[in-house]
Amino acid sequence: MLRAIIEEVLLFVLPFCLFAAYLVVKRRNPLDVEHWSRHAFWLAVSGLLLAIAVLAYGGFVAPRSQGSYEPPHMENGVLVPGRFK
Repeated sequence: MLRAIIEEVLLFVLPFCLFAAYLVVKRRNPLDVEHWSRHAFWLAVSGLLLAIAVLAYGGFVAPRSQGSYEPPHMENGVLVPGRFK
């Protein structure tokens, strides 16, 4: 679960990192507030849209299992892992 949260946070932060790289390439100080003030809203919106789009895409193309789930159980003193039938 932590991996999924970290991936979404990184997707949200990606536009900010790209904009900071753009500022460095243009030889502007990326730590100066005046460069960020006009673009912060749109960077946040694009980060949210990117994260939501990747979540939706993952939901649409995720493999679906057919059949019913059989939970883990004991058979003859041996733990049989859960599986889909």
